[in-house]
Amino acid sequence: METINTNETAARLRRAITRLNRKLRYSSLGGVSPAQASMLESIEKRTNPSLGDLAVAEQMKPPSVTRIAQTMREAGLIILVPDLEDRRCTRVQLSPLGRKEIAAIRRRKTEFLEKKLLSLSGTDQRKADDLVAFLERLLEES
Repeated sequence: METINTNETAARLRRAITRLNRKLRYSSLGGVSPAQASMLESIEKRTNPSLGDLAVAEQMKPPSVTRIAQTMREAGLIILVPDLEDRRCTRVQLSPLGRKEIAAIRRRKTEFLEKKLLSLSGTDQRKADDLVAFLERLLEES
């Protein structure tokens, strides 16, 4: 039985996941930038985040987040709301259009992967299904 070099396997897995994530991201954007798509996801994950919360979540400087948020507001993707307790703070909410855009991004990602899966043989499709189960186990909390 062949010994597996776990370090090399881990490095290959990391590279493959990174490349797949990049392909998914660029295949799904539609009319938004990668930064806007990421920010939409961050807003959805949080309850009424501030621009500062998004800067931390996106690992960006506050002025960059403010600029992106203004562009997104102008596009109708988000709503900027003054904080009721601290008027210096601006809260961010998804607009109905922003929610539709997130759903469209997810749909395009799924369609991209489904197209790739349909191009595989039945045997390789079953291997992909096994790989998904493996990745889900890998991501389980331990």
